[in-house]
Amino acid sequence: MAPSGTELSRSYFERVVRPVVEAACPRMPYAAARLGSGSEVLGLDDARSRDHDWGLRLELLVPADRVEVVDAHLVDRLPETFAGHPVRFPTTWDPVVRHRVQVSTARDLSISRLGVDATRDLGVGEWLSLTGQAVLEVTAGPVFIDLGGELDGIRRRLEWYPDDLWRHVVATDWARLAQELPFVGRTGERGDDLGSRVVAARLAGIAMHLGHVLERRWPPYAKWLGTSFARLPRAGAATVPLQAAVAASAWAEREARLVEALRLLSRLQREAGLPTVDDPVEPFWDRPFQGVREGAVAVVADSVRDPAVRALPRGIGSAEQWSDNVDVLVRPALRRPPRQSDGG
Repeated sequence: MAPSGTELSRSYFERVVRPVVEAACPRMPYAAARLGSGSEVLGLDDARSRDHDWGLRLELLVPADRVEVVDAHLVDRLPETFAGHPVRFPTTWDPVVRHRVQVSTARDLSISRLGVDATRDLGVGEWLSLTGQAVLEVTAGPVFIDLGGELDGIRRRLEWYPDDLWRHVVATDWARLAQELPFVGRTGERGDDLGSRVVAARLAGIAMHLGHVLERRWPPYAKWLGTSFARLPRAGAATVPLQAAVAASAWAEREARLVEALRLLSRLQREAGLPTVDDPVEPFWDRPFQGVREGAVAVVADSVRDPAVRALPRGIGSAEQWSDNVDVLVRPALRRPPRQSDGG
């Protein structure tokens, strides 16, 4: 069996990159890891992953006054290939043929991937500007060495939201579910089967996000969301009803299976130590459709104690909750935290 991408990166670092770096800058505190983009960072690469942008990649974090020195030595000393794979190659985002050992400071890595400086504590707006995929690009990949400890500090700081922000994000997912659950039936009743399917699929995606959040796991972007969700120890049990909801040929079955998944997630929420209601679902007015109880949102939102978090508008949440635009989600410069209300 061929070695995984991270196994290749580790071998590349130990046998090629490390000797060059430590010869150029002895006793320098630095870190090396396989972070950033690429399915191997999440441990999900396969043969298909290597059909483009493939080669030996590595993140090297050094003091600011050593960035240019280290990069220059790598340019001069790195071979053309290692273990049969290219060391210098173009990518879809950078057509220049060059080595792909990204040399930067820990702060620069954080800002480039997250849009915020995670070498220090984050503010409320900064936390909400993060996406799960962005955090995983800094925290999920293997670290090969960290002599200065700065990378470890970033990863520990990003383990999970502060408690009140966690509650805010959970409440937001319930609010998003409440916005559209009755529409699965309403569109279906009108004969709009396509519309009903689209709404059901969108709600399934929100439920998958909620499952990650309840298990305190950062959700990856859409390509890997289903794979990651199915592997969640407890929330993953909702995979079966969510699959059935998306596949159902009749709107009543779609709605019923979505409700099954939401009730499962509500039980998980209680097990996670967060407040919930006995049943998150109730009839939508006197219509033959189901909706999310207002209390399912309020009980979590009202448990927030931090005034700065309580002042946030309900139902907006984090960047990946208020937008599914790919450019916004993958480009930190385009993300802005939602404006806090004046509390009035």
